[in-house]
Amino acid sequence: MDLLFWIGSFVISLIILIKSADIFTESAEKIGLAFKIPSFIVGVAIVSIGTSLPELATSIIGVMKNDTEIAAANAIGSNIANILLIVGMASIVAKKISIKRSLINLDLPLLASVTTLIVFILQDKQVTRIEGAIAVCTYLIYTFYLVSSGKERKALAHKDNGGDSELPVTRLDRLKILKRLWKHHEKIDPKVFAYLIASSIFIYLGANQTVESIIKIAEEINVDSSLIVMSAMALGTSLPELIVSVQAAKKKKYEIALGNVFGSNIFNALIVIGLPAIITPLAVDEKTYSVGIPFLIATTILYVFSGISRKIYNWEGMMYIMIYVLFLVKIFE
Repeated sequence: MDLLFWIGSFVISLIILIKSADIFTESAEKIGLAFKIPSFIVGVAIVSIGTSLPELATSIIGVMKNDTEIAAANAIGSNIANILLIVGMASIVAKKISIKRSLINLDLPLLASVTTLIVFILQDKQVTRIEGAIAVCTYLIYTFYLVSSGKERKALAHKDNGGDSELPVTRLDRLKILKRLWKHHEKIDPKVFAYLIASSIFIYLGANQTVESIIKIAEEINVDSSLIVMSAMALGTSLPELIVSVQAAKKKKYEIALGNVFGSNIFNALIVIGLPAIITPLAVDEKTYSVGIPFLIATTILYVFSGISRKIYNWEGMMYIMIYVLFLVKIFE
């Protein structure tokens, strides 16, 4: 009976956390635009953070509850789910995904480099404060690069689309909408501030209850809490992005279907691990080290090779899903 209660608590608190993060992101975007912060900066800084806010919030709460193993398990599980589930399902729905040159030339090397850095940091089964600071600084450099590479992305889009530079690249679809809002925005509605404050409170409450539920479920079934985080938590936090990517794939907007994987995975690797590590050094449990890290390496290599070929077919998508199922089996063995 206790187990069912905590499973229900986990599901409800995770839904509250994800929805609150979505409202927080929308409110922060509107406030940023109202204060005339450039739309590209708003998109890069707020959108990328907003999509990974549930992972960050639960990792910080986990650290505050002295369960430091949650952070690494959270980031690694989410990154594996992002690639295998999102890319896999999008490929199956679209039957064939064509990858833009901008993703190959700019984003794939970044994702591979960041994954290599995180694997190196985690190889001694801990993350020190200095390593956490290095990860956070690396993310700041990545954000600066993302902003400065805007023109290069547009040029690559122009080549990829036969001269039609209006087609979106990576997250530029969202950024174009933000740019239009920035140009035509009216006086900010006071309700937006109320939504921002209320969503912040619910993010904390949702994250706190999610972590509490994870710890209790782990105790009930006698497993490490990191296993619940790498499986159920990662799957739950990836569902909103999965829905967006599948819808984008149906409309043949492949760069949107794949683009959020890059930003989300880089944020997870550098901030979801780095920021909690600055608060207190993190431990890496045995399953995350022996199963999560090898799967993360293999998954990233697979994604890089798929990107180099510039095509991902539906049979490859099915293979991605099968690998994810294998990952879930392995972590509970």
